[in-house]
Amino acid sequence: MWEGRAVGARREIAALAAAGLGVVELHRAAIDVVERVVPTDLTCWASLDPDTAVISTMTSGPNPIPAEYEPLLAACEYGGGEPHTFAELARRPEPVARLSDVPRREVARSGRLNEVWRPLGLGHELRAVFRVDGTCWAAAGMVRRGEFTDREVGFVASIAPALAAATRVAARTGAHRAGGEPAIVVVGPDGEPRAATAAARTWREELDAIAPGRFAVVLRAVVTGARAAPSGTFRARVRDASGGWVLVQAGRLIAEDDRETVVTVERASGGELLGLLLAAYGLTAREREVCHEVIAGRSTSDIAARLTISAHTVQDHLKSVFGKVDVRSRGELVAKLRPEEHAAPS
Repeated sequence: MWEGRAVGARREIAALAAAGLGVVELHRAAIDVVERVVPTDLTCWASLDPDTAVISTMTSGPNPIPAEYEPLLAACEYGGGEPHTFAELARRPEPVARLSDVPRREVARSGRLNEVWRPLGLGHELRAVFRVDGTCWAAAGMVRRGEFTDREVGFVASIAPALAAATRVAARTGAHRAGGEPAIVVVGPDGEPRAATAAARTWREELDAIAPGRFAVVLRAVVTGARAAPSGTFRARVRDASGGWVLVQAGRLIAEDDRETVVTVERASGGELLGLLLAAYGLTAREREVCHEVIAGRSTSDIAARLTISAHTVQDHLKSVFGKVDVRSRGELVAKLRPEEHAAPS
């Protein structure tokens, strides 16, 4: 039965999470685990920015998607109107969805099916998001010639939380990495870059080392987000080829005008990564509040007064935080979460 195989798969995934792998290495190994039960012709997994559901990394199975189809897939993922985008699935209670379960009239309008999968001789798609504690950390797209069975859907749904937990652990790796001059790119109404600073070429090469056209995919994602947002701005964190974090921000030049959008690309700072790391360590909302206060250098009594809790409760939260982050003092905690900051007093 698939239930027994799911138990074995969850154990393997837990072992992978404990091995200290980066996200790409983890997903590459996990794809092998899943393929034994749910074989595919093409598969691509992605880690997601937990705040925006924008794709942070991409990892292909043994047969990668042909590079010429990557721009089409990006347009489908971020252009709107496509069924089962990762951002849509991240908002749904069920983590797994088959394209064949979508009403026929909607399937007929699917760009992924008509412009990518069918030209490749494939007709069935299964997509999943990997969510734990209410946060979506990764997603997977699986495609093949034959239909995905109910048992296969059940298997993927059963192991999805384990894959999310493993990705959350892997997201902690490579968080603080230096280097990289900020770049600016001006994108026109057609979605194509009109102008860019010299540093943009370096970032393009860095992101395209992950997959051809990756830089263009990221630009499309944040530009689409900025044009859809009432504020006219959008930001996302993505991984580079060496496992570091990159901050990509887009803003319409004029809030009411979609003609041009400015995108900045730079190395993510400790402040930009703090929320992600607090989530990656599985801290509760109150524990995150305490961490923010500790990073600000406040004493136990000050934290208790600001959060309207007792000093004893503050210490209880800190004990829990130290265990989750694997540190022994406030100074070690700050050094791990914000290495560029001076350590707070213990």
